Amino acid sequence: MSKTITLDGPPSTLDVYSKAVTAMLPVIGKAGPVRPDTALPDTRYRLENVRVDPERLHAYTLATGQQFGPVLPITYPFVLQFPLAMKIMTDADFPFGAVGSVHLENTVERFRPIGVDEPLTIETHAENLREHRKGILVDMVSEFSVGTEPVTRQVATFLSQQRTSLSDEPRGPAPREQAPPPPNAVLAVDLGRIREYAAASGDRNPIHMSDLSAKAFGFPKAIAHGMWSAAAAIANVEAQLPDHVTYTVKWGKPILLPAKINLYVRRIDGVGGKSSGNFDISILHRRKGYPYLTATTRGD
Repeated sequence: MSKTITLDGPPSTLDVYSKAVTAMLPVIGKAGPVRPDTALPDTRYRLENVRVDPERLHAYTLATGQQFGPVLPITYPFVLQFPLAMKIMTDADFPFGAVGSVHLENTVERFRPIGVDEPLTIETHAENLREHRKGILVDMVSEFSVGTEPVTRQVATFLSQQRTSLSDEPRGPAPREQAPPPPNAVLAVDLGRIREYAAASGDRNPIHMSDLSAKAFGFPKAIAHGMWSAAAAIANVEAQLPDHVTYTVKWGKPILLPAKINLYVRRIDGVGGKSSGNFDISILHRRKGYPYLTATTRGD
C-alpha cells in the first residue's frame, strides 16, 4: 500500500542534484540494468499551500515567450512539481538515475486555468515501469488541486537507456530528411536563453548547462530542455485554448545549441468551422525537416 509523505517545503535543487550525481558513481551509485518487473517506490510526495513566486514566473515567461498574466501558463505546473519528481528519482529505492535519463513524452490535462495567486496542493508519484526499444520507461504523475478541486494532472515519461527484450525488434521508418515548407515562425535559442530557462525552472541538468558537461553524457553540444521547446511551441496559441484542454508532447532529436528552428501550427476546426482549441504543433529542423517536437492540444 502506498504511503504519502507531506513535505514542509520543496526539496532544494542543490540537494537533489547532489544525490543525482552520487547515483552515477561506481560502487555507491545505482546499479543497472533495470529489470522491467523491478518494484517502483510506493511513496507519494505531497506539498501543500504552494504559492507561485511572481518574479520567477516572470523570468520563466521571458525565457519561453509565454504570456505573463493572471493565470499560469499551461506548462508551468511542470516547474512546480519538478522538485518532487527529482526527489522520487533520487531516492535510494528508485531503480535508475535521474541525470542522464531522457524526458521522452509529456501530457498535461488542464481542467481549468490556475490563478497565479491560488494556493496549490501537489502530489507526485512514479508508476508504469515498462520496456521500450531503447530502454526502460517510467511515468512520473503529478496531480494539482486547489482545496479539494483538481485543476491539472501531468504525466512525464522518462527513458533510461539500456538494452531490453524489445531492442532487436524492427524499427519503424526513419524520418525522411527533406526541406520543410515555410514555417509559421522561426524560433532562435542559444545557451544564454537555456540558462535563463534553467534558472527560472530549477532544471539544471548538466546536459543543458554547457557544452563540456553535455559531452560527458554523449551529446556533442549542450541541448535545449524539452520543456523549454514545449513551452515555446504553445506560446502563440495558448490564448486560444479552452479552459479544459490536454497538451501532449513527444520529442524527437535534441535541439543542439545554438539553433534556429521552424515552428508549425495547424488549427483543427470544430463543428461548423468553429475554433475548438485543437491544434497540431511541430518544431522541425530548418533544412532537413526532421522533428524535434510533435504536439497536440485537444479541448472539450
